[in-house]
Amino acid sequence: MGINWQPDHLGDGFALTELDLGADEEGPCVATLVSYTPPRVGGPTDLRSTARGLLHRLSGGKPSEPLQAVLYVHGWSDYFFQQELARFFTDRGFAFYALDLRKYGRSLRDWQTPGYVTDLSHYDDDIATALTTVAEDIESRTGTAPAGISLMAHSTGALVASLWADRFPGRISSLILNSPWLDIQGSAILRTTTQGLLEPITRFRPKARLKLPEFGFYWRSISNLADGEWELNGLWRPQFGFPIRAGWLTAVLNGHAQVRRGLSIDVPVLVLASARSTISPVWNDAMLSSDSVLDVTVMTQRALQLGPHVTVCRFDGALHDTLLSSEPVRRKVYEELDRWVRCFSGSVSSADR
Repeated sequence: MGINWQPDHLGDGFALTELDLGADEEGPCVATLVSYTPPRVGGPTDLRSTARGLLHRLSGGKPSEPLQAVLYVHGWSDYFFQQELARFFTDRGFAFYALDLRKYGRSLRDWQTPGYVTDLSHYDDDIATALTTVAEDIESRTGTAPAGISLMAHSTGALVASLWADRFPGRISSLILNSPWLDIQGSAILRTTTQGLLEPITRFRPKARLKLPEFGFYWRSISNLADGEWELNGLWRPQFGFPIRAGWLTAVLNGHAQVRRGLSIDVPVLVLASARSTISPVWNDAMLSSDSVLDVTVMTQRALQLGPHVTVCRFDGALHDTLLSSEPVRRKVYEELDRWVRCFSGSVSSADR
């Protein structure tokens, strides 16, 4: 039985399918896999037929020639909407997919606490099921399994992806991290104090909402309803983010502790980050050209503990999501991403075919 692809709200070429993840204490859970295939002008109207035709052409007309693929994972209080990223990879001969994790975006259900888990390893099933579905989809359309699948992730999703890649070696061909959240801000004393305060709350009231400052400055820098240029779904990417729960923050802090102890990711890792941070309780116009969410100095230092082969690229003027920065800045990010992908994937752009 084939994969049940349905049209996605992002428009032509985008399709989605739900991945059944069973149930947790809140009820049934799904993740949502999104695929992108550039529509063929004058081609068949059926989306999957169009996809088969494109992938046939991307493989040089040889159905048995393996393709590279990319699976993208979003960050906290977020979902996949980066159409430009999808086009970037398909222009280079990749099959592109994105994953809305359980309780986020397309996967969020009315009975669920948005983004809530008590252990980041709960996402193992989301990622594993998505990778299996990607491989099945490519094989059904080309006649052969993918040559490799790169995992790309942003912020908290990049922490999840890093921990997953460390636990499951040999499953992906490379790891691309866009401003990964690899440690909490501040000193070791602050970390210890935070974890000590959280422990009794998490034990007895894991869903307790923590009263943390919520400024919405990052949303202001990216939303086209404020100073940014991107159209965002207000339910899936709210201005002030999802409420922070004690159990969720404890899970993140435990993930940070694993990174501090050092990971052994067995594939090349690329880290994309801004050149600087602007973190303040009041608005500053510098937030339109810097990371207003995470300390990039701490981030890039921790990145070197992910594995033996890590490339760190920092970009002047970049936002927390480097690929949502102003057009001149993100052009530089894409140029560096293109160079790295060419080096470590063996893929070539459509212009070279």
